Amino acid sequence: MTETIDAGAQVRPAKPDIRPTRPNFSSGPCAKPPGWDPSKLATESLGRSHRAKIGKTRLQYCIDLMRELLELPGTHQIGIVPGSDTGAFEMAMWTMLGARPVTALAWESFGEGWVTDSARQLKLDPTILRADYGQLPDLTQVDWSNDVLFTWNGTTSGVRVPNGDWIADDRAGLSFADATSAVFAYHLPWDKIDVATFSWQKVLGGEGAHGVLILGPRAVERLESYTPDRPLPKVFRLVSKGKLTEGIFKGETINTPSMLAVEDAIWSLEWAKSIGGARALQQRSDANAAALDEIVRDRNWLGHLAVDPASRSTTSVCLTVEGADADFIKAFAGLLEKEGAAFDIAGYRDAPPGLRIWCGATVETSDIEALGPWLDWAWEQSS
Repeated sequence: MTETIDAGAQVRPAKPDIRPTRPNFSSGPCAKPPGWDPSKLATESLGRSHRAKIGKTRLQYCIDLMRELLELPGTHQIGIVPGSDTGAFEMAMWTMLGARPVTALAWESFGEGWVTDSARQLKLDPTILRADYGQLPDLTQVDWSNDVLFTWNGTTSGVRVPNGDWIADDRAGLSFADATSAVFAYHLPWDKIDVATFSWQKVLGGEGAHGVLILGPRAVERLESYTPDRPLPKVFRLVSKGKLTEGIFKGETINTPSMLAVEDAIWSLEWAKSIGGARALQQRSDANAAALDEIVRDRNWLGHLAVDPASRSTTSVCLTVEGADADFIKAFAGLLEKEGAAFDIAGYRDAPPGLRIWCGATVETSDIEALGPWLDWAWEQSS
């Protein structure tokens, strides 16, 4: 990058010579996997009933691929449900909560959503443990005689739980993990998780609208032994005649899925398998986060919103910008979008003003590295 002198003799840096090849840094929907092209998707199931043999076969294949890549034990059920991650988590809350007291953890926007729903909609009077953006609440204060709601990776704050050690082995309550930007990016201890939800649009770079619900044996037991005293919409119903509706976990979805989205997810899962599976996805995310961390360390005007590296996300990395307010960030991100150097990197609307750069497995490390000089250029232009 060279410097130029304008008519007023003010020194301004020239635009960097190299742009990220794929400047898609959105935290959802996220960048498609490298090599993705719509012409590569299988199309035999399109225009067919999802209840026809081909539809059921492809849905089951998608479930089988997710189980294999996640190394999910046979004790856990996995199903495709409506409404993306939000729909999957709401389904779990509405069908299972109320049997025991509830604790809700919140350190970012989506955790606050679960607080609101458990308190105001379900009226369960939850115990609430909060922390500011960039921090975690004191996890040692969690009472595991309660059902516990939490986000494994806070997409809007860049803060994650460091591991599953804080989840009690002898818990009486259920652990409900909103893991949408964590699944495939971290090794998840399935023996610690009773309910997990995610969507394809995060680490897999898939499409939105569909969620994935994972139930451990204790969650299934809850569903079959507890009937909540509230009406349940059809798309939330997981039990029939006191037994888990097992078809949901064999590709017989509650409502009509988009088979195009399913085929897209299958392509991403096959790509993940071809490069080495879940471990390879985790390594790619780690490499991207490390490259972005190096950029941050070299610039005194950039910082991590999550100060503690042990609880810092390696997918939705949230950054502070010295002296920035919402208008500054909007202009800063707008400059980069106009130049085709970075799309969708402004922080979440409810978070402190800053940047949010997705470092999940579908992003190339070389694109993270190429972003650094462009951040410098936008900083100089905006300051």
